[in-house]
Amino acid sequence: MKNTFFNLISVIPFAFVISLVVVALIVNGGCSPENEQNSVETLLDSAITEPDLQEHIQTLASDEFEGRMPFTEGEKKTIQYLENAFKTTGLEPGNGDSYFQAVPLVEIEAMPAETMTIEGSDESVELDYREDFVALTRRVTDRVEINNSELVFCGFGIVAPEYDWNDYEGVDMTGKTAVVLVNDPGFGTSDSTFFKGNTMTYYGRWTYKYEEAARQGAEGVVIIHNTAPAGYAWNVVQSSWTGKALYLKSEDGNQSRCAFEGWISQQSARQLMEMATIENYLGQARKPGFQPIPMEMAVNLTMDVAYQEATSQNVIAKRTGSERSDEYVIYSAHWDHLGIGKPINGDSIYNGALDNATGTAVLLEVANAFSQLEKVPKRTVLFLAVTAEEQGLLGSAYYAENPIYPVNKTVANINMDGIHFRGPMKDLTIVGYGQSELDEYAETVAKEQGRYIMPDPNAEKGYFFRSDHFSFAKVGIPALYASGEYEQAEQGVEWTRAKMDEWTQRDYHQPSDEYIEGEWNLAGMVQDAQLLFKVGYQISNEETFPEWKPGSEFKAIREQSLSDN
Repeated sequence: MKNTFFNLISVIPFAFVISLVVVALIVNGGCSPENEQNSVETLLDSAITEPDLQEHIQTLASDEFEGRMPFTEGEKKTIQYLENAFKTTGLEPGNGDSYFQAVPLVEIEAMPAETMTIEGSDESVELDYREDFVALTRRVTDRVEINNSELVFCGFGIVAPEYDWNDYEGVDMTGKTAVVLVNDPGFGTSDSTFFKGNTMTYYGRWTYKYEEAARQGAEGVVIIHNTAPAGYAWNVVQSSWTGKALYLKSEDGNQSRCAFEGWISQQSARQLMEMATIENYLGQARKPGFQPIPMEMAVNLTMDVAYQEATSQNVIAKRTGSERSDEYVIYSAHWDHLGIGKPINGDSIYNGALDNATGTAVLLEVANAFSQLEKVPKRTVLFLAVTAEEQGLLGSAYYAENPIYPVNKTVANINMDGIHFRGPMKDLTIVGYGQSELDEYAETVAKEQGRYIMPDPNAEKGYFFRSDHFSFAKVGIPALYASGEYEQAEQGVEWTRAKMDEWTQRDYHQPSDEYIEGEWNLAGMVQDAQLLFKVGYQISNEETFPEWKPGSEFKAIREQSLSDN
């Protein structure tokens, strides 16, 4: 065989051999990392553009889309627009042969009695609804009655094994009501090694406290309000925890949740602590080894409840991977806003241009870029536009709890919410900086763009837990939430902060959140979209899984999930 091979070579013209070598060199050069990077850069210049972003934003934030509220004509128009956009790019349906995932929701209006009575052995007190307390229920029922439910002061209401912390240690909460503090023990201590100091952890979020009380079997749970650690005043509690609200509907009609969830004012809490003779309750709750304290009093409360069930839609598309198609990278953005509401200055349509037509537009443009790649990513890339974020991250929570693709095969989530329009930015602000290795992915691309990384300057407000990436983090999937918002390239930090503050005070969740031609500069949005594309593109072609960093409250969840692979 060897002799036959060399005999064949001897009769091939030398010039032809040289030609084969040249062709091989050209092909190999074409597949080099440098050439591949140049190809991606060229693609991004045409696939993610200001005119295309502008068109998506103007359409989604137009009056025709009626503020994109779930269950309205605005939803129908929005999800049809998204489906058509995905089809136009050639992306496959993400849920079997459908681009939709039905999200069962229930709208509940809890109507508490005007007073909540607290009875002790020697005295009792009546707290006034809205003035002293607010309460609601997630249970699908006509009425809630709380009779003589024993109050237990449970510190911060936290069970955190990684901090060796259990505020429910040794107490059976069945039929009882937990009284807990807002935020977590580290806030206000200036000790970054105690939990995370002033940076809020997952355990400080009010949603966690309600969930943990339910896991403990409590009948009710009330959070003691305090403006500084909460990040908002009592009037925000009064407006946000009253009236109608949407929730995910579970098979048991949410009966596994506490019968009631609520807040009490700080003044009312002090009164109750005095009645219970509990001194320095904040100081006690901060001490390691804190034990829950029975308050020797009970709560009585009734609530009439009205509810109706309905279904909204997540929209999902995919590009199937070439080698590891059973591993997934998810891009997400919420398509919904607040719909038609109270008129302000004669305008009743809450258009939601920044919040979140921008993120949705970036999602569509990133999807467009992936669809045009000549070299298919090795992993499958998903594009998920979720519903009901404004009602409590419900669409993303439903996906995380009912995943179309396995959680332990989902490599990372990249979320886009509120991408600003102030022009090119020097920074990339990462909300939740220090949580996962995705920080380093983002930093590498940011440096390529001549930008620097900025940790969230308002980490104490818990923004990491207030957009859809958090739903993925809760089930262990590393998540990135980042955009330029700290330093405009030409105007600087102070100008940028002033503009951001102005928008927040004037336009946040107002009809005035509209696209204004001539005022919006989308150059920074293009930067962010291209950066987020590159981060996902790199991850989609790797073999490793990005990890949570030591100290992250989501690390153990992920490790347990991956052990099931």
